[in-house]
Amino acid sequence: MAEAALKQTPTDAMIASLQMPQGGWSEAARKDALSRVKTMGLPQRRDEYWKYTRPDTLVQVLPAPAALRKSDETPLFDQIDRLKIVFVDGVFDAAASDDLSLEGITIERLAEAGSDLHWARDIYGVLETRGQTPVARPLAALNTAFADDGVLIHVTGTPSKPVNIIYRRMSETADAMLHHCIKLDAGAEMTLLENGPVAARHNGVLEVEIADKAAFHHVRAQGRDHEQRAATHIFTRLGTESTFKSFTLTANGMMTRNDCIIELTGDDAAAHVAGACVGDGADFHHDDTVFITHDAVNCESRQVFKKVLRNGATGVFQGKILVKAGAQKTDGYQISQSLLLDEDSQFLAKPELEIYADDVACSHGSTSGAIDEDALFYLRSRGVPHGAATDLLTLAFLAEAVMEVEDENLREDITGRLGSWLERHAS
Repeated sequence: MAEAALKQTPTDAMIASLQMPQGGWSEAARKDALSRVKTMGLPQRRDEYWKYTRPDTLVQVLPAPAALRKSDETPLFDQIDRLKIVFVDGVFDAAASDDLSLEGITIERLAEAGSDLHWARDIYGVLETRGQTPVARPLAALNTAFADDGVLIHVTGTPSKPVNIIYRRMSETADAMLHHCIKLDAGAEMTLLENGPVAARHNGVLEVEIADKAAFHHVRAQGRDHEQRAATHIFTRLGTESTFKSFTLTANGMMTRNDCIIELTGDDAAAHVAGACVGDGADFHHDDTVFITHDAVNCESRQVFKKVLRNGATGVFQGKILVKAGAQKTDGYQISQSLLLDEDSQFLAKPELEIYADDVACSHGSTSGAIDEDALFYLRSRGVPHGAATDLLTLAFLAEAVMEVEDENLREDITGRLGSWLERHAS
């Protein structure tokens, strides 16, 4: 028995440690995902899309401990009227959650959705499977196979308030897999808010199907100075004249890998994905990996990512725009920039364009540098203290990413949180 255990691959060991939910409408998708995981194997450092990020702590059987930290800050989004859905260490907390009834939307838990004809059967694992080509994403397939809970949201109209999934951590060693599915009918619109550290280690998937003329807005806050290791995946498919906008704020953490895979399959669709990241310390590693496929006419995509790194922190950006033959009049924009506040931090970037249409306007750029000394001198010469001047310039650097958030109140709250983080981490 011991000899057999020694011969186990990391993939075999991980699969053996997990228990797949049985029966129900998701069973076929789970079994298919398990087969794909076995074929692909879990990610390794030599894999092209993992060469900048070590996946070791995400694929070992037992999660490494991650310290809990208390914060006196009011949680993000607390001043907003919203419907709250709470998970503690990846487990649904009914007492802390609101009633899940809201006009224009139906919300269920993955663990309790029992109908064999459930609408989520056409989404669960379907978009994730499509997102495995041309780049394998085995952690997402592992989630589809073994996720034991999440939320299923069907949007039929325009709800009167956002849905806020709130994550709370109580354990230093909890491991979580949550899988959320969202379907927006034609003309529907919703805002999804996510905030908090899910668990010491989290492997998450969000699948979003956006029908014609529908709009999905997503604002997510990760970290808040908590230690955690996380791999998140967003898979979305857009119909004609539809809109997808997603923004992620990351303030510390430990090791975070955010994948976003977007398919524009309907004409005149628009997809914007953005992130503002601030990291402090050699243990901080943050990776944004984006793959956008244009497969329709007159579509627009934007990728705007800004990272502020200090004291040996590492930031990664891998972004690709694929324009398929026939996807004429594509407008694709991609920018990734880092502000390095010391010589020990590093930013690793891999921007890509692959274009098979001839009537397009696509651009990408990536820069890395220090604080502008001339701008700093200007502020200092007018009486602004060095620390405050540095913070002002840092917030100005992050502003382009934060401006991707449409709601003004949310933008102000996010900017305030970034300012608070800079004050707490002042030299």
